[in-house]
Amino acid sequence: MSDEGATPRELVLEACRRNNTSLLSEVLTSLSNPEKIADLLNNAKDGVGNHCLHIAASHGSYDVLDTLLDQENLEVDPLDRLERDTPLHKAVRFINSLAPSDWPSAHSIADLLIDAGADPRIRNKAKLKPVELVDPKNTELRSVLQKAEYSMTVGDDIVVRDGDNDEGPTGSASDSE
Repeated sequence: MSDEGATPRELVLEACRRNNTSLLSEVLTSLSNPEKIADLLNNAKDGVGNHCLHIAASHGSYDVLDTLLDQENLEVDPLDRLERDTPLHKAVRFINSLAPSDWPSAHSIADLLIDAGADPRIRNKAKLKPVELVDPKNTELRSVLQKAEYSMTVGDDIVVRDGDNDEGPTGSASDSE
């Protein structure tokens, strides 16, 4: 057995549980290579298959989530092993667990994930999207998730018609005489 202490994976997961940005920064700095950091973060899971983003979202660890989501090549929609939840599902579950008076401040966790590209259209094992897990009284969070879902759906439906290409005049109309 080794006397070296906790592994980088264990330290990252602990930082996610405790919203400990100092510990997370220490681990990330020790790796120094963005590819190694991405590999660690994308593969760090706890015993039940929660990735680091799941753990941070489940514990409301906003500052750690913010740091994690700044890392290159981080997968923002990994699925956990048990429920097939994304971190956005976990964030909604966390927000639901709070008193309604605390909901507004906790919405920033869902906003952070959405801004980083989390897909609110992904369904979990129970075939539920994050918006379908929202407490019915939490209309603000429901609205945020619906808008995000709409934006992603509309964004995926951009159609380029024939003739809409880069051939043709460039510059302003004032350039032509």
